Amino acid sequence: MYQILVADDHPMIREAITAAIVGSFEGATVAETEDLQGALSYAEENPDTDLILLDLNMPGMDGLNGIITLRTNHPDIPVVILSAEEDKNVVLKAVTYGAVGFITKSMPREKITEAISQILDGQIYLPPDIIRKGGEQSSRGNEVAGRVDPELISTFTRRQLLVFEHMAKGQSNKEIGYELNIAETTVKAHVSAILRKLKVHSRLKAILCARDINFDQYLRR
Repeated sequence: MYQILVADDHPMIREAITAAIVGSFEGATVAETEDLQGALSYAEENPDTDLILLDLNMPGMDGLNGIITLRTNHPDIPVVILSAEEDKNVVLKAVTYGAVGFITKSMPREKITEAISQILDGQIYLPPDIIRKGGEQSSRGNEVAGRVDPELISTFTRRQLLVFEHMAKGQSNKEIGYELNIAETTVKAHVSAILRKLKVHSRLKAILCARDINFDQYLRR
């Protein structure tokens, strides 16, 4: 039974997300709050909460700083951003601040519940359409993730590059396995190898490393 908090200052959004969760996760209990202080108080009283869905623009958030406040006070509770924001830099910045996922309010209901399911399974979720966007690199963007040495990327096998490319799009292991026609266990093995080569300890950090990689360039070799 999952215990989830929906923190958003728009009642209709809270009601819609709550209905989606209750309808998709049997036995789930969902609480609601309209500001950051309410989320902090709820987390204090319910330390076993499985997930907090956090709006970026509700009272008390102070932009992305609200994520830091919540994660600092309750580091064991996963936080997922629920926002109308669709700027790639904001998405990536949010996860560097400690969010384990980013769900946009424009997503269809079934996609939202799929994303929540993926996160509850211990993976991260980033909106593929946003993550795939190119765009010029700004100083703000360069704060999010450093560049990967091209010589290091050249050590990746073709299959590792393909898996890494799909990871960078925010796809789960199951989705990658389907796209590449390989077993999910094989995908997990490739992901582990990728993390070792990048010298990072989480899938999230690997995705951030992929931000500036032109995969087409390496896959054409």
